[in-house]
Amino acid sequence: MDIVQLDRTAVRESVRVVELAGPGDWDRPTPCDRWTLRLLVEHMGVQHLGFAAAARGEGADPAVWEPRPSGDDPAGWYRGTAHAVLDAFAQPGVLERRFALPEIDTEATFAASTAIGFHFIDYVVHSWDVAASLGVRTAFPAAVLDAALPVALRVPGGARRELPGAAFRPALDPAPGDDTLRLVLSALGRSADWSPPQGS
Repeated sequence: MDIVQLDRTAVRESVRVVELAGPGDWDRPTPCDRWTLRLLVEHMGVQHLGFAAAARGEGADPAVWEPRPSGDDPAGWYRGTAHAVLDAFAQPGVLERRFALPEIDTEATFAASTAIGFHFIDYVVHSWDVAASLGVRTAFPAAVLDAALPVALRVPGGARRELPGAAFRPALDPAPGDDTLRLVLSALGRSADWSPPQGS
């Protein structure tokens, strides 16, 4: 699979797990510090809209990255944002474009394959975040996880990962025998053994 196909698979899996949430689930804790499931899904949806705008050459506009509420149907709202980014990435010639991603760098632009790679790794990990919050499992094909691991290992470490609200926490040491998903998660500061705190 090329990066657009890999990303499509990750995003579709994120939609599947989000749609498992029921009305009483949106205040659940998630592996993302300080984010309930609703806040996580709203972040995921806004990122879809921002990347869709970037694919159209509009990513430098700060307004396209601004948080917005998901309303009374967070799963339906999220599904719509996912369709928006998948449609944008499917446009002819998208891989020949440069993406402005001001949340990563306000000065530079990124080759489309690199930018879509950033999006891809986010939605492998965020699919797992949602699934962990709900107590269910993700269902990624092996090819997707095999592609995600080298991307995860290339994500820069350092002080940025210590900042409040950082997308990824400092890497954790993998355990012997960890499968590919666990290796991806540990590289990005997630413990595959995370579960909601007692009483949540």
